[in-house]
Amino acid sequence: MSQRGSDGISGCHVVAIPYPGRGHVNPMMNVCTLLASKGLTITFVVTEEWLTLIRSGSVPNTPNFRFRSIPNVLPSELTRGSDFAGFVEAVFTKMEAPFDQLLDRLEQPATCILADTYLAWAVVIGNRRNIPVASLWPMSPSLFSLSYHHHLLVAHGHLPVSLENFSARKEEIITYIPGIPAIRLGDLPTHFIGKMENFNRMTEALYWVTKAQFILFTSFYELQPHTMDTLRGILPIPIYPIGPSIPFMLPQDTFTSPPDVNYLNWLDCRPKNSLLYVSLGSFLNVSTTQMHEIAMGLHSSEVPYLWVARGEASNLQETCGEMGLVVPWCDQLRVLCHSSVAGFLTHCGWNSTLEAIYSGVPMLTFPLLIDQISNSALIVDDLKIGLKVKEENGVESVVGRDQIARVVRRLMHGDEGIQVRERVKELQRSCQRAIEEDGSTFTNLHAFIDDQASKH
Repeated sequence: MSQRGSDGISGCHVVAIPYPGRGHVNPMMNVCTLLASKGLTITFVVTEEWLTLIRSGSVPNTPNFRFRSIPNVLPSELTRGSDFAGFVEAVFTKMEAPFDQLLDRLEQPATCILADTYLAWAVVIGNRRNIPVASLWPMSPSLFSLSYHHHLLVAHGHLPVSLENFSARKEEIITYIPGIPAIRLGDLPTHFIGKMENFNRMTEALYWVTKAQFILFTSFYELQPHTMDTLRGILPIPIYPIGPSIPFMLPQDTFTSPPDVNYLNWLDCRPKNSLLYVSLGSFLNVSTTQMHEIAMGLHSSEVPYLWVARGEASNLQETCGEMGLVVPWCDQLRVLCHSSVAGFLTHCGWNSTLEAIYSGVPMLTFPLLIDQISNSALIVDDLKIGLKVKEENGVESVVGRDQIARVVRRLMHGDEGIQVRERVKELQRSCQRAIEEDGSTFTNLHAFIDDQASKH
């Protein structure tokens, strides 16, 4: 690998900018922390609001990792869910100019721009300035292929599809997307369906990704080898799967305070493989009715559980009684790695999916929106490391308590649970091998760094 100098590896300076949402900031932070640990100089650019949120948690403590900010040109992270389409439009139209201006004010010129794939304008800036751009895709490789080949869905008549026709067509099987064996129409991400408000923005981003010089995936090669091989044969730029960089996950939810109760002590008092961990993410809210049905279903299952439920925690604890502990925040990776945890009821965000695989914990899938839908299908149908709780897509559809209790018992006490647990342990071993020295992630990371040094 290239030699380190006093200013990092051959003077390489990576200016990174994530899509401004927690599910994108976290993996970008992980990748940049890895790159900084190898000697590259990193400037991590976020909005002023996000800079405050990140600094309230843990940040890399190294002189070659620094933060810079652009003005708050977007709706607040705390309220973006109320007008998600408007938030996306602001990301695509209002961040480009301040980021471009910031590049002129940096003390050290950028030798590479590392940008979330959805920030298509970052590729435009890099190409105009003759700065190499690495595009970071922080979701599943199969979703990338599905999104990149959206034109095939149109050509085969599967898009557009209205909400009125969706229910009647959701069992149609799609078998022509490169790198994906099969997927139901009903398992397409929600922004593919109905009005598709953000669909055009996605297609624009996927067009510009091929104008970048590299693409990084936060997945590891062995998780979806066929998909990765297929994409490498299709895309005209080098591909580096360098995930999961799990040990560098930000360990604190920056939007809530840590709980008063010591949940780790509570976990320590539980038998091995006895608990279900429950978390439905940090962004999308679940209805009060659905939260109550989950609480009653968990209670009926008679399986003890730790449940992270932000603002609703105090109300839910009374409903849950002694069977469960409800907290507003926890160190998710540490919980998943705890010996008492034997299952994970999850919204199927990609970061949570990778954490579960890294920890060897099978999943109960409860997807709500966007890529969570296709991630659930990947978990249950392709990887076979989980069981599906929520069958109908969308936040508005409510899963009843009886269904929830039934699936929880199947995972924790049934033969299906044994099978998915064995399978996720196999993937866990593959994941651990990938991040070891000379593993696929390690090798890809160093190949990307060498490419940076050679281009600089």
